[in-house]
Amino acid sequence: MAAFTSIALHYTSTPSLQHLVPSLEGTQYHNSCWLRVRSHKSIGQRLHSHNITRGLKIQSAATKEAKSPAEEEWKVKREKLLEKRVRSVEAKEALRLQKENNFVILDVRPEAEFKEAHPPDAINVQIYRLIKEWTAWDIARRAAFAFFGIFAGTEENPEFIKIVESKLDKSAKIIVACSSGGTMKPSQNLPEGQQSRSLIAAYLLVLNGFTNVFYLEGGLSAWFKEGLPTVSEE
Repeated sequence: MAAFTSIALHYTSTPSLQHLVPSLEGTQYHNSCWLRVRSHKSIGQRLHSHNITRGLKIQSAATKEAKSPAEEEWKVKREKLLEKRVRSVEAKEALRLQKENNFVILDVRPEAEFKEAHPPDAINVQIYRLIKEWTAWDIARRAAFAFFGIFAGTEENPEFIKIVESKLDKSAKIIVACSSGGTMKPSQNLPEGQQSRSLIAAYLLVLNGFTNVFYLEGGLSAWFKEGLPTVSEE
């Protein structure tokens, strides 16, 4: 169901952009503002507040589709991933599993990043893509990105699962990889771990019947840091 949405950005002074822009995983900002989103539906009203970054005020009316599975709360995603026994794999172990046990590395970064450098034989299906449409909602999102100097804002790729299904069987042994990897391991600062593109992708995969899903611990940053085999398409 579509919802009528109004957006306002105002100045404050803390956390990150990640809730609005999941593809900017793990990025922290020292100054921030907050985004207020009011969604009006025939069955009632809901008010959501999110932290972003400073000094911008946008008043906009837009129509946004109902929340997708990728936009589900991290707590809900984490519970499902734990239920489905999705586990992390370290970079060197991922390479061994790829070579010896027919594991597939599914790189969910944007295509441009994939072409710059990726593990040999990795498959690229981006979970976020450049914003394509020009609805009022999309224009507001572009403005929020541009405020941070980001002129190539991204949105969820609606064909992510369809493309993966065209390339891989649902019983395939998949190691999902993004830049930073995220984690489901609790810590003092992150009692529920930290969401990332690879964990969002893993969540979508298990929701759609994929049965052997893992994620790359430390992401491809760890792979490159370890000096593991890398290829480029540039």
